[in-house]
Amino acid sequence: MPTTKTLREGSTPKRAAILSAARELFLADGFDRSSVDAVAARAEVSKRTVYDYFGDKQTLLRAVVDDVGQSMITAVRSTLDDTLTDVTEAAELEDALVTFSMRIATDMLGSAEYATLQRLVRAESGHLPHRGYNSMADTPDEAVAERLSALAAAGLLDVPDARLAADQFIALTFGVALDRLGWANAAEDGRVRPLVVEGVRTFLRAYRTR
Repeated sequence: MPTTKTLREGSTPKRAAILSAARELFLADGFDRSSVDAVAARAEVSKRTVYDYFGDKQTLLRAVVDDVGQSMITAVRSTLDDTLTDVTEAAELEDALVTFSMRIATDMLGSAEYATLQRLVRAESGHLPHRGYNSMADTPDEAVAERLSALAAAGLLDVPDARLAADQFIALTFGVALDRLGWANAAEDGRVRPLVVEGVRTFLRAYRTR
């Protein structure tokens, strides 16, 4: 069971060093074979500091998964800002949504952070609260929902339920590439873009303002 003790927030650089060390060791040696002593040594902190900040090794694993997930969420929000903020005309929607989806497929789903998250969750599922654990798993969907709501407010989409629309958009675009191909790295697989384009068109047939 993860610790219930009160933990220290502590020094940001030390916390980052501990998370980085734990991630490297959990990936290289596995959770069971990675000791708190080894994490502390690699992070160049005391063993007591690791326990003060994270309480126990299982809580540290959850923190590593959440930390990687947070970096992915940051990437999603940045991509949304870059691709969908300045859309003002209905004619721009298809290209903008395709560009967003392809950026996600290339920059996020093809990233080391995504690979790390998948490896940790698959390999260490027995040490996480439930299979596929990621406490921030819904946050990217919510970020997409917020942007779809903004597009609806601008009169470009008809979105009665933004979160449902976001779930459907993701499933139709890079989600279908993951399901069909097992991954969605558009930089390395030319099959991704046609799936994304058709998914965007299907989404717009359902949600474009009439």
